[in-house]
Amino acid sequence: MTPEVTEVAASAFAYPGWFFFLLFALAMVVSSIGFKNYVWFISLGYGFSIAAAGVLMLILFHKTLTLGTVICCVIFFLYGCRLGGYLAYRELKSSSYKKNMVGEIKDGSKVPMGVKLAIWITCALLYATQVSPVFFRMWNAPAGVTDNVMVFVGAVIMVSGITLESAADIQKNKAKKVNPKRWVDTGLFRIVRCPNYLGEMIFWTGVLLSGIGGVTSWWQWVLCAVGYCGIIFVMFSGARRLEVRQNKRYGKDPEYQKFVKTVPILLPFVPLYSVEKYKWLVA
Repeated sequence: MTPEVTEVAASAFAYPGWFFFLLFALAMVVSSIGFKNYVWFISLGYGFSIAAAGVLMLILFHKTLTLGTVICCVIFFLYGCRLGGYLAYRELKSSSYKKNMVGEIKDGSKVPMGVKLAIWITCALLYATQVSPVFFRMWNAPAGVTDNVMVFVGAVIMVSGITLESAADIQKNKAKKVNPKRWVDTGLFRIVRCPNYLGEMIFWTGVLLSGIGGVTSWWQWVLCAVGYCGIIFVMFSGARRLEVRQNKRYGKDPEYQKFVKTVPILLPFVPLYSVEKYKWLVA
């Protein structure tokens, strides 16, 4: 390869689109586990894709790392491993979860390959855009972007989201062991009916805030917004699926009816008690 060709290739690779493509490609590789089991596109593939993205960004930007970006990438890795590990245990070891999911698509045997491909690509793109606020802060470092207070504020909020989500998962598992046939209405579930999803939204809100002062152009913010709005939509969609499933199982129980009419489904102190009627919340 001539020096001129080498210089052009290096210049092209330096364009942020190439680095972002690597994030996208990595997410595709990791989330391809969904071809083994359909639901894994958005469960195991999700968690482990975020963990892998954190590691990849540390490698790609190793020459311009700052304390704030290192912290965020390490949090991505820990978050993804925790979530992926928890979901893997639930999928493979939890008999109560398997029983509750009877009737829902699990292996994707009846899903056309074209639909699987579309979901695979869409999920991988979502995972890449979700981490983009940190990615663009790291990318813009050579242009003078360094740590500011928002990257640390965002990191604190990210940790808060992980803590809430983890606590909710632990409380739910303990409650189900005591009474597997009852809905969970103890601990954090007295505040909102889906505290784990709330923790997820808090986590990604922290990621978005960490980009303030580090994301420097409108098109970068567009990608950040796509990732953030996408995961918020997925969380509300997940809350709706849970509500539909629980209504079928417990809907005739007066105590359950009192519970769902007094405890918000997802946002604390916001009187939104049901999203079942919003059929467009399908993900």
